[in-house]
Amino acid sequence: MSSATLQDEPWIDEFFNLVAVETLPLFEYLSFDFLSEYDVFAPAHRGRTRDHHPPELFRGFLHCFYRGIYGPRPVTRELQNTAVWLSCGFDRSPSRDAADRFLTDLGLVVDDVFSRLVEQAAARGLLDSTFRIDSTDLEALAWNGDASWNYDLTAEEYYYGFGLTIASAGSNIPTAAEFTQAKQASKETAMRVTCDALAIKCPIWMLGDSAYDILDWHDFLLEAGVVPIAPYNARNTTDPLDIEYRIEDRINEFPEDVTLKRLILNETYKRRTQVERTFGACLDCGLGTLRARGRVHARVQAYLGLCLRVIVAITNYEQGENPGRTKLVA
Repeated sequence: MSSATLQDEPWIDEFFNLVAVETLPLFEYLSFDFLSEYDVFAPAHRGRTRDHHPPELFRGFLHCFYRGIYGPRPVTRELQNTAVWLSCGFDRSPSRDAADRFLTDLGLVVDDVFSRLVEQAAARGLLDSTFRIDSTDLEALAWNGDASWNYDLTAEEYYYGFGLTIASAGSNIPTAAEFTQAKQASKETAMRVTCDALAIKCPIWMLGDSAYDILDWHDFLLEAGVVPIAPYNARNTTDPLDIEYRIEDRINEFPEDVTLKRLILNETYKRRTQVERTFGACLDCGLGTLRARGRVHARVQAYLGLCLRVIVAITNYEQGENPGRTKLVA
């Protein structure tokens, strides 16, 4: 008996009401059928065909991440619950091998999946005109041999794990991201995340801390019609300028397009801290300590946390609630 058939049975509504599967609304407003379009999930020409399809496995992991359950083994245990696997669209509970294989395959396309979900948030008007960019550390457990010890200059301490750079907008919604070996983002990472964010929507402002006092970053944004605001880092030169923000110097290269006062820059830059709240919101959706083994699964866990954050925001919006909430309204 298929899940679709079961859901047509009159008793199934009462059953779901009794077990109260809290995550059901997450699957109501978005279709995940597009996952089946990726070649990586196509049936192999030889060998076993897939027992379960990508959309239902994706819903299964979203459910588990929402509940704070991570890793193929704990996820598989959770999906033994009849109410859960029915609500996720399975015909029967998946095996650990199926969950593990899905995570590995998803790792090849998860960044694109994330972008497609962000596009759905943008289509609903959930992204405002101010983007922020920042990096954070993602701690890993000791058994992850692909993680490394890194020094966090901000916290003045060492951590074992990886890094993540995101752009954010709207109600604590991540718009672009890149998983890195350490928290400190390189110039190349900053440029890639910025390009990916602007591919979703072109904002008015792009805010970053002094780590983004990068000439190419400023010039790229100005040429795109976006005003970048990052504090001037006088340590980058032996002959410092009398400016507070790098844009005050770069603006001379774009006199016809940009006219700004320092007061406007100060007031706008105060909004940068929203990116820290976005990191916090994503932590509530699974972006915390990476419990996966290896870099591939650790990266997938990070992106699944970002995906869930976007989906929770969209779900709350569709239900008439504050999209900035990190949980659904009961």
